[in-house]
Amino acid sequence: MQRTAFRTGILAALTGLAVTALTAVASPAQAAPAHHQAAVDAQAVAAYWTPERMRSAVPIDQLVDAPAFTPKNVAKGKSAIIQSIPNGGGAWTGAGKVVQTAGRVFFTMGGRNASCSGDAVTSANGSVVITAGHCVKYQGAWHTNWTFAPGYNNGNTPYGTWAAKSTLTTPQWEASEDMNYDVGAAVVNPLNGQKLTDVVGAQGIAFNQARNQSMYTFGYPAAAPYDGTKLVYCSGSTFTDFLLTKDHGMNCNMTGGSSGGPWFLDFSEATGAGVQASVNSFGYNFLPGYMFGPYFGTDAQNLYNKAQAT
Repeated sequence: MQRTAFRTGILAALTGLAVTALTAVASPAQAAPAHHQAAVDAQAVAAYWTPERMRSAVPIDQLVDAPAFTPKNVAKGKSAIIQSIPNGGGAWTGAGKVVQTAGRVFFTMGGRNASCSGDAVTSANGSVVITAGHCVKYQGAWHTNWTFAPGYNNGNTPYGTWAAKSTLTTPQWEASEDMNYDVGAAVVNPLNGQKLTDVVGAQGIAFNQARNQSMYTFGYPAAAPYDGTKLVYCSGSTFTDFLLTKDHGMNCNMTGGSSGGPWFLDFSEATGAGVQASVNSFGYNFLPGYMFGPYFGTDAQNLYNKAQAT
């Protein structure tokens, strides 16, 4: 694919990336979400991701080509909002829930160490991370050594690193890397006998919501002028992409590495909590300063449902 359409979400400049979709909580049955059994030793993955490897991981956007676009309306089902489940064991930093649930994602793709962003959401298994489709699978190959570092800060991983036991994506991303469905998920292994959301808490997640609302988006951009060391955010009104997709759009300068970071509705700056309704996916090279994220419709909901039942 050519590097003409992406700039920030899915690739460093989203100079090209195609995405498939992920499934979520029980909703209209369509094509099943794509699923990958990581089948790795969690301790081996933890040992692999040293601070040096994390710092040198390349934003995925620099490793992939620009995707093919096909404007289409994402299938919708019944409106659903799954509120965050309060947890009684997660540390409270005083800086808001998002600094615990949002984190950096690391993995190996085609022999190269790369990075994205992700977010821990409420789930039946307490172990689901939502990210972008291209952050779990690209051009027919599932990423390996996949791990999530919630609260990542300049090489520090205050809540540990959580190796994925399985990764999933939407059937559309799996089949043709359709950017309208660039959604992915990971189910992570327990760490020190605890589940992810018992340690860091969980954000709510929503599907089939009204478009063109005000939202907040977070991520760890690692391409210039950023370096991936800290959590960055954008906020403001959104619009529906009128060019090559039907994604949400927002004025935002985040770059590659922010792919997979959460978009929130009803976000509170005081508490750092919101309801996730999209992820950072891509940016157009010819339209700098804007980020785009997929609409969470029926297929994203199916993906979530599959992940929380895994």
